[in-house]
Amino acid sequence: QVQLVESGGGLVQTGGSLRLSCAASGRTFSNYVMGWFRQAPGKEREFVAAMNLNGGITAYADSVKGRFTISRDNAKNTAYLQMNSLKLEDTAVYYCAADQVSNPVIVLRSRRLYDYWGQGTQVTVSS
Repeated sequence: QVQLVESGGGLVQTGGSLRLSCAASGRTFSNYVMGWFRQAPGKEREFVAAMNLNGGITAYADSVKGRFTISRDNAKNTAYLQMNSLKLEDTAVYYCAADQVSNPVIVLRSRRLYDYWGQGTQVTVSS
């Protein structure tokens, strides 16, 4: 199995930027599709962004499209989420997720399809 550790969360003002990292260990990282999800207090965990095995195909929630960018560096076993123009409603715990696939072009948007999860990192956007 693969272990995931997120980092890079913190407190930022509206309009600011953060870059989250998700370091993977344990298995061949390039065999896993990656996704980012978030969960605000009292709400369900929701999809933010996802990408295929080489990062060339991506998908985003409408709420973050044009502001967030998902990427990966398979040589460093790390996935990233660059978050720009942050809004109050982006405040949440952000989780990275991984799932092993053989299809090189698949992108997974549903949290139920991911087998592995990190512990989460808090992102707080203040006015």
